[in-house]
Amino acid sequence: MSGAGRRAAAPSTAAGHATDSATEVTAAGIARLAGVGRAAVSNWRRRHADFPKPVGGTETSPSFALAEVETWLRRQGKLAEVPLRERVWQQLAGHPEGPVTALIHAGCVLLLIHDRPTVWLEASAGSDERLAALLPSALEQVLTPRLTGPHDPAPAVRTPTGPQLMPSVPLLRHTAELAAELGARQTFEFLLGRHLDANPRQYTLTPAELASLMADLAPDAATVLDPACGTGALLRALAPRPGRQLYAQDSAPDLAALTALRLALHSPAAVHAAAGDTLRADAHPALRADAVLCHPPFNERNWGHDELAYDPRWEYGFPARAESELAWVQHALARLRDGGTAVLLMPPATASRRSGRRIRADLLRRGALRAVIALPVGAAPPYNIPLHLWLLRRPTGVAAQPEVLLADAGQFAGEGRGGPDWHAVREAVLDAWAAFERAGTLEERPGLARSLPVIDLLDDDVDLAPARHLPPATPADGAGALTAVRERLGETLRLTGELTPAPVDAPRRGRWPLTTVGELARGGALEMRTGGTGGPTRVRVLTDHDVLAGTAPSGSLPESDEEAVLTQPGDVVVPVLGGGAVARVIDDATQGAALGRNLVLLRPDRTALDPWFLAGFLRGTANNRQASSYASTATRLDVRRLQLPRLPLEEQRRYGDRFRALEEFERALRHASRLGEQLVRGMYDGLTDGTVAPE
Repeated sequence: MSGAGRRAAAPSTAAGHATDSATEVTAAGIARLAGVGRAAVSNWRRRHADFPKPVGGTETSPSFALAEVETWLRRQGKLAEVPLRERVWQQLAGHPEGPVTALIHAGCVLLLIHDRPTVWLEASAGSDERLAALLPSALEQVLTPRLTGPHDPAPAVRTPTGPQLMPSVPLLRHTAELAAELGARQTFEFLLGRHLDANPRQYTLTPAELASLMADLAPDAATVLDPACGTGALLRALAPRPGRQLYAQDSAPDLAALTALRLALHSPAAVHAAAGDTLRADAHPALRADAVLCHPPFNERNWGHDELAYDPRWEYGFPARAESELAWVQHALARLRDGGTAVLLMPPATASRRSGRRIRADLLRRGALRAVIALPVGAAPPYNIPLHLWLLRRPTGVAAQPEVLLADAGQFAGEGRGGPDWHAVREAVLDAWAAFERAGTLEERPGLARSLPVIDLLDDDVDLAPARHLPPATPADGAGALTAVRERLGETLRLTGELTPAPVDAPRRGRWPLTTVGELARGGALEMRTGGTGGPTRVRVLTDHDVLAGTAPSGSLPESDEEAVLTQPGDVVVPVLGGGAVARVIDDATQGAALGRNLVLLRPDRTALDPWFLAGFLRGTANNRQASSYASTATRLDVRRLQLPRLPLEEQRRYGDRFRALEEFERALRHASRLGEQLVRGMYDGLTDGTVAPE
C-alpha cells in the first residue's frame, strides 16, 4: 500500500497535475491526512505564516489546495506520505463537479475494471488526454449490457463524454490503483460509505441489518423491484442468484445512478435502474415482479394526490393526501405478479390513522395484507419511534386467508442509542413469519406475536398497531420475579456502601511537572488511534454512547474492507464529542470490539504508563475544559492536549488503584440505578395488570 501511495502522489502528466492541484480539502480533511484533531490544524494556521492560504469555501469553513497542503505537511515532517485511500477520498470529495459526479465516474470505471480489466489497462496506458478520449467507448461496452434492457426507459447511468471525464482522470487512475489493492466492489463501497458518512443529513439510509431482514422476508424471487431505491441497500441485501432481474427507481437521478453501479458491482444480476418520481412517472408500468422491497419516503403531502385521483393502481381506495404511505403500498401491490410478496418499511401511524382505515379494511378483506410487525426503537431513522414492517401479497383470486399476523419485536431494543439486538429480532420475526406461512395461523406467543381473524380487526378504527392487540409478556411468577429483582438491588446497594470512597486528606505536595497526551504519543509512551468509518461485518462495535453509559459494545459500522481498530485489555478509550470528562479502560469483557466513530483509543506502553492512572487523570474536569474547543452546536475534545503529571511508575500505580476503585463504585451505582428502575416499573405493571397484590 505504501508504494501505491507514493505513486499516487505524482500525476502522470502536466494536465493531470493541474487538475489534481485544483482538488480542495477542508480543515477536517487535513486533520484526517495528518492523523490529528481539527484543533491542531487551527493552531498550524495561526502559528505558521507559510501555511497554505484558503482557495475556496467560506470564512468559517475554508478549503485549501490539496497539493499545497501535502507539500507543507511533508516540509514540516508531519506527513511522510498520503495513504492511497486518503488520496482517492480527498480527490473525490474535492472534485470540481462535486463528489457525487466524481463517485459516478469512479463507479463506471470500477465496473469496467471488474468486467473487462484488459480494456481498462489498454486505455489507461497513455496520457490523460488519451484516456479521457478512449474511456467513453470502453465504458459503453459494460454500461449498455449491464444496465440497460430492451424495454428499459432512459438508463440511470449515461456514458460520460471525454470532456466530462477529463477533470476526473487523476481520480480514476488512483481509484484503479486502490481497486488493485481492495477489489473493485470493495473500493466502490469504501468511497460510497465515506460519502454517506460525510453527508448524514442528505440521505435517509436503511441500516444493513434491517435491509437483510426485509430481504429474508421475501421469497427467493427471480424478479425484484425497489421503487424508492435510495442508495440500493435493500436490493444489495439479496443474496446473489443467477438470472435474477433487479429493478430500481428513485426520484433523485444521482441516487438512481449510484444504485445501478452498486448493484452491478455487487452481483451478476441484470440491473434496470431509472430516475424519476415513481408515483407520478412510473418507469416500470408493465412489470409484474415476484417481490417488492421498499423503504418509501414518510409523511409526504406532495406525493401526487391531485394529479393521480383516477390512477388504476388505487385498487383498494384512493389514498388521502396525508396517506402517502398507502399510495406506496398500492403501487407495490400493482407491480407484483399474482401471489407475489411485498415488504415495506412504514411509520407506525399508518397502522392506525383514521384517514386510512377504509384502505386498511379493504387490504384485510381481500387478503392483501398478511402481517404487520413492529420493530424495536432504534431500528432505522427516525430512531426515536418503533417503525413497522408490512408484509403484503397480491391476491390470486382464491379465497382470502382468514387471519393476519401481528408481531412486536420491541422487547429487543438495545440500551441507550446502541441499536436493537438484531440477532434476536431476526430470529423472532423470521420464525413467527415462517410458522404463520406454513399453517395460516399462529398460536399466541405472549408479548411477541399472534394471528387474529380478519373479522376481529374490521371495527370502526381498523387499528393494526401490534401493541394494541398483543398483551405484554408476563413472567410465570410475576411476584417472584420482582422479589428476585428486589434481592439483587439489596445486594448491589450493600456492595455500593462497601465501595463508597473513604474520607480524604489533603496531600502535601508541590505542583507536578506536566506532560500532554500528544507529547507521550510522540515519545512512544503510548499509541493513539481514532475510530474508523467501516469494518468487517459481525464485529461488535464500541460506540461513544457505550463509553458514556458504561455499557457493552452495541454498535455497528458500514461494511468495509478498511482495517478496524480493535480494542485490547489496558487500552484507554475517550469520547471526543459532548463535553463530558469520560475515559474507559478496556477489560476482558470489552476487548476485541471495533472502535466506533467519535472515539480515540490510547494504548499505553505498560512499562512507562499505568492505564488506570492515565484514564483517571484524563477525566479531570479542569483538564477536559482546557483541551476542549467549541463549535456552534457541540463541544469537541482535542485528546492530544489533555495533560497528566510526570510521575514514577510506582506512584502512577498508587493513583491507578484509587481510580480503579472509583470506577468500581461508579459501576455499582449504575447497576443499582438500573435495578431500581426495573423494580419500580415491574411494581407498576404488576399492580395494574393484576399479577401483584397490593398487600
